[in-house]
Amino acid sequence: MACRRTSAGPTRERADGQNGSMTKETPSESPSEPERHTAGADEATAAAPKRRHTKSVVVLALVLGVLAGVGTFTFGYGKGGSYLSNNPEGCVNCHVMQDHFDSWQQSSHHHVAVCNDCHLPHDAIGKWVVKADNGFFHSLAFTLGNFKDPIQIKPRNRRVTQGTCVDCHNDFVHSLMPATEGADMLNCVHCHADVGHAGR
Repeated sequence: MACRRTSAGPTRERADGQNGSMTKETPSESPSEPERHTAGADEATAAAPKRRHTKSVVVLALVLGVLAGVGTFTFGYGKGGSYLSNNPEGCVNCHVMQDHFDSWQQSSHHHVAVCNDCHLPHDAIGKWVVKADNGFFHSLAFTLGNFKDPIQIKPRNRRVTQGTCVDCHNDFVHSLMPATEGADMLNCVHCHADVGHAGR
């Protein structure tokens, strides 16, 4: 078998066993060194975004895991489940509410209304929206220690309380309501402050 070099690489000639003619064999072409280097660089470049993506996913998973862990601990430590109930004792988880709880027990409404009846809207969606809103800000104030003692009702919660008074007593307060929309009206608790919380 003879070997001859061509521009495409070495070519081997071998005799064909049947008729004695010569055939050329060219070995399979392998990439040259520069081609191999370029191919390796392309693979490394393609792998870099995958590594960055994997790192981002791991970091995001860690952050979400820490937040979920802290949130679960805080919810359990703060007896968060009690806020989902209608039980007035859930409100006393925060010590600044103890006086309000005690005054409610001495009030005339103690036997007919619990905290949620007066301090949350009576429709299902409004109740849970306000409960979530109050729960978030109460938790934030409790965690940061940023609350007034004695605690004070916010204007938006005062409007909710006024709405619940009117909702329960609409049979006889309707005639006392302002005749025109936007007319001034005193809140019920302006005169009936002891109804929900006696002695406050």
